[in-house]
Amino acid sequence: MLEHVVDIILVEDNPNDAELTLDALQTHGLANRVKVLKDGQEALDYFFGTGAYAGLDVCDRPKVVLLDLKLPKVDGLDVLRSLRADERTRTLPVVVLTSSNEHRDRIRSYDLGVNSYIVKPVEFDNFSEAVAEIGFYWVLMNKVPF
Repeated sequence: MLEHVVDIILVEDNPNDAELTLDALQTHGLANRVKVLKDGQEALDYFFGTGAYAGLDVCDRPKVVLLDLKLPKVDGLDVLRSLRADERTRTLPVVVLTSSNEHRDRIRSYDLGVNSYIVKPVEFDNFSEAVAEIGFYWVLMNKVPF
């Protein structure tokens, strides 16, 4: 069985949202192996071992990717499209965690193969609980194909 170096990849450009997500994961004992990537290009470099992550073993895959849609450099939908287009990353569980409640963003995300689409709750307690549930399900319960 493949040992995971990182369990959760959080692709989030908003430092406040990233901190809230990490706090929620830590509160529920799920923040031990989380990697935060700050924009879409950094995410692509990480997943494909290019740029600042040249030489990274792309076989060390996370259990889940939490992906914001509104990212600088490369938007979240383009990151998702790239992940699904490559055989090495096609089966990575990806959860869109975004403030966008737009119908077309949900449809496009599912058309591109997202596993789940979650709109960030505005209130901290609701946000914390949502993140904890995501973490419990995808990290502890879900069985990945790799």
